[in-house]
Formats: sequence, structure tokens, C-alpha cells
Amino acid sequence: MLIVSLTCLFSGWASPPRPASGSKPAGPELTATTDGVASYYGKEHHGKKTANGEIFDMNKLTAAHRSLPFGSQVKVTNLSNERSVIVRINDRGPYYKGRIIDLSLAAAERLEMLTIGITKVKVEVLDAKTSNGSSYGSRPRENSF
Repeated sequence: MLIVSLTCLFSGWASPPRPASGSKPAGPELTATTDGVASYYGKEHHGKKTANGEIFDMNKLTAAHRSLPFGSQVKVTNLSNERSVIVRINDRGPYYKGRIIDLSLAAAERLEMLTIGITKVKVEVLDAKTSNGSSYGSRPRENSF
């Protein structure tokens, strides 16, 4: 029994798999505009490293997305109240099936979704970065808060 336990521990069976830093979890790709479910994360991740290497600040307008390049700017609109926020992608996720974006606490506050926790949103790519940091498909940013 001890040998089986040690084998499980050292082979990784003892805990669920965690995606490698910078990798993208399986899920739908984002096109220029996508509707789906957003969630948010805050205090439990505040001060920890994001997938792009920066320190997560729940008070900044940032978000996690499965596949958009880091630094991309997206406009997220809460479909229940039409409130919008522009966020910068700096992390990978969400890791829950059916969700398309994870927002910082500050972004979730702007969308008035804190009490619900998740909400249906429209995500529009405003400025998607390439792997070398240059932009493609960019257009002027809107501020419709």
C-alpha cells in the first residue's frame, strides 16, 4: 500500500493536473466578438504571479483568457445591464467549463456583477497583440463606463 501511495504521489496522481505557466486550457477560441459567461477573481489571487509573469493586482482592470495574447485589450459588456469595461489580458483561464473570461475584482465591480459572481457578457477584441508585442486588428478604444 505504501508503494502505491508513493507512486501516486511522485507520478502526479495525488493532485489534479495544473496547466503549465502560459499554456492555454482547452476551450473555445475567441473571435472578434463572443458572447459567453464571465466570472471574476480577487483576494485569493491578489499578489500572486499571473501567467505572463506580472503580479496580480485585483484593483487593476485585467483579465484571464484561454488564448488571447498577453497585453490584448478587450471590451467586456455585461448583457444584463449593458455596463462595459476595457481590460488587458495578463493571465490564463478561466478553468471552469462554459466560462470565456475571468475578470479582476475591479473589472467585476465596474460591471456590477460582484453579488452574482458570474454573468453573461459580450467580449469584443479591441487590440490583440502578437507574440512579439505588436498589434493586429486594432481599433480605437472606447470608454463607455
